[in-house]
Amino acid sequence: MARSAPLDETNSGSAKAPAISREQYRDAMARLGAAVTIVTTDGPGGRAGFTASAVCSVTDSPPTLLVCLNKSSSAAHAVHANGVVCVNTLAAGHEALSNLFGGRTPAEERFAAGQWHTSATGAPILVGAVVAFDCRIVRTVEVGTHDVLFCEVVGLAEGGGREGLIYFSRRYHAVAGTPEG
Repeated sequence: MARSAPLDETNSGSAKAPAISREQYRDAMARLGAAVTIVTTDGPGGRAGFTASAVCSVTDSPPTLLVCLNKSSSAAHAVHANGVVCVNTLAAGHEALSNLFGGRTPAEERFAAGQWHTSATGAPILVGAVVAFDCRIVRTVEVGTHDVLFCEVVGLAEGGGREGLIYFSRRYHAVAGTPEG
């Protein structure tokens, strides 16, 4: 893997930055640990879901997340047609479920592998998720191969799990939380 120069003022000028290959970028992103989520939807566009680690908080007023959705995802049509999602944050032990939702498995088989409740928006909530964010999509921005969904959180469901699941260096890792006191 090619090494890049440290970030400093000499790299921030108006000179053209060196090209970064897709592979270099993907290798670098593998070093950015992230929570593993399953993003689900249901409604007139059908029931669908996908695994995502590209999820983050935007603001707490109003509470808003962003979710990155590959335009070629089998869930893309349903997500856009329904206008709602539930971001289910996975717990340790959900690796197999994450892999199902991240692959080419048909939607009915994906959902059959877990236990689900229906959120206020109609999107499926995973029983046993560390936390689930029930959302309405309020804005979509197209960037390259992905749609960036801005999702206003309208409901929360906290699960009993105390170990989260992150993806780092192309592998799953359990992360223990602190006991509530």
